[in-house]
Amino acid sequence: MEESPLRKLREEMGMSQEDFARRIGTSARTISRWETGDSVPSFTIAQMKALDALLLEHGKALKDLPDSFAAG
Repeated sequence: MEESPLRKLREEMGMSQEDFARRIGTSARTISRWETGDSVPSFTIAQMKALDALLLEHGKALKDLPDSFAAG
């Protein structure tokens, strides 16, 4: 099984699941479920804004995200 695009993105930003989760307003367990494909990401508007700001800090944008965060 290949690595989750979300995990790859998170690691490129040098963040743990806990750090990433805290920044976007969710739990590390939720990030883990997204990365393993156990659940499909859903975001509140506030979480989308936080994710957008986090990506911008790292030279990325929402449009750069993959269509799926789950491992293939």
